[in-house]
Amino acid sequence: MKYKHLSLVSSLMLLLSSCSVDTDGEGTFYSRPVYVFPGVGLGTIIAVVVSWSRNKSILLAILHGILGWIYVIYALIFPKK
Repeated sequence: MKYKHLSLVSSLMLLLSSCSVDTDGEGTFYSRPVYVFPGVGLGTIIAVVVSWSRNKSILLAILHGILGWIYVIYALIFPKK
């Protein structure tokens, strides 16, 4: 049970770090997304890994990769039995 809380905290930290907003001191806000290579973000990678470890299906992993952070949050709220 304690490992569930650890994964929740680490996932929230990853989410917050990928959504950070920086300012240049002049009131202009911009974000720097984390990319492995163009088109694949951190949320996509985490969603594919979580989906594969839960379902062992490449088609579901692709679908969940498209959904990204939505699936990651879903997987945290509804653990597989």
